[in-house]
Amino acid sequence: MQKVLGVSGLPIPNSNTDRALKSVLEATGLETEFVKLSDYTVAPCKACLGCVKTNRCTIQDDGIILAEKVKAAAALVIAGFTPYATLESRTKACMERLYPLQHRKGFMAGKPGAAISTSAPPEGHEQMPEVAEMAVHAVAAYMMEEGMQFVGALKLRGNVPCVRCGFGDECHMSGVKMIYGSTATVDCMGINQFERQASHVERVRTLGQKIAEALCN
Repeated sequence: MQKVLGVSGLPIPNSNTDRALKSVLEATGLETEFVKLSDYTVAPCKACLGCVKTNRCTIQDDGIILAEKVKAAAALVIAGFTPYATLESRTKACMERLYPLQHRKGFMAGKPGAAISTSAPPEGHEQMPEVAEMAVHAVAAYMMEEGMQFVGALKLRGNVPCVRCGFGDECHMSGVKMIYGSTATVDCMGINQFERQASHVERVRTLGQKIAEALCN
């Protein structure tokens, strides 16, 4: 049976991104595997090109294990979040370490792929870049360069870390106030949860179905 692999870059246990990713995998109706990158040790690519002839990275860490999982999968969903307005380092390093699968063989070519991006700033915020879209573009660019079939993306509304640090209301550097204004408080903003975002729940089902349909065609 064809397996759909989901990779989450979120280190927070049972995060919004994790739950959304698992829901997408379930919606495919296929065999799936969920990978949490914080359980692995993955260094970034060294650009040494030592993988050209072997299709295997020269760095001896868990990146080799992950590349083999991705290679064996029929489809791939990559989920990440956006600290400092770009895709976080775990997910980026993981994608870099999949480079050995490209040379001469193109092991990922033709496979369906999708992206999930979680960011605290709401879309359309006048004073902040479209960080969720930037993360989606990073994943889509990786998949395009590998010759994959990018079937879609899900952009989630997440939470700025300041809502749980204990100083979100009083700190002059608070992300709560930076995003929502000087009078905003942790209590008035609340905690965004994936399951309470009805439109996102429906989009999750649609994305999972698109992946399944791409594999059947």
